[in-house]
Parts: sequence; structure tokens; C-alpha cells
Amino acid sequence: MTDVLIRGLDPATLAALKERAAANKRSLQAELRAILEDTAEVERKREARRLAFEEADRIRAMTAANGRPKFDSTEFIRRDRDSGYGRLYWPYDDLV
Repeated sequence: MTDVLIRGLDPATLAALKERAAANKRSLQAELRAILEDTAEVERKREARRLAFEEADRIRAMTAANGRPKFDSTEFIRRDRDSGYGRLYWPYDDLV
């Protein structure tokens, strides 16, 4: 584990943190660790949410304004039917 030293902390802030620690039945060190870990977790979740929204926007961009895909599925159905493989053709197979 890594140690962190905080210098120049306002005495009123320190007193408030000690009160909070006592209210949570923790030492000051344990309370500060909990605060830092909770804050880091919130930031990790915020980043994960941002990435999920980016992915949703990317997927949404593949759909026309009317809610239908920007490609005609008729071509894919014909390819699948004529291929004899018995599986649906996925339009992005060519990209893999």
C-alpha cells in the first residue's frame, strides 16, 4: 500500500473529518481511506458510463432518423438464402 501525506490542512476541516470518523465508528485514517476509495469508485463508474454512452452513440449513428437500419436487408437475406450455409449473413462479416 502507498502512503499519502497531506500538509497544511485547515484545523476546522480536520475537526470535521474527525467528527465524521467518530460518527462512523472508524479511525481518522480509516475514514479518510473510505472517502478516497468511494471517490475513486465514483470516478471509475463515471468513466464507464461515459464509454457506454459513446458506444450507444456509435450504434445509434448506424440507424437512420426513422429508426430503421441504414442498409437494406434484402441483399443480406438473398446472400444467406443463396449461400447454402444455413445461417444469416451478418453485414459486418466482411470487416472481420
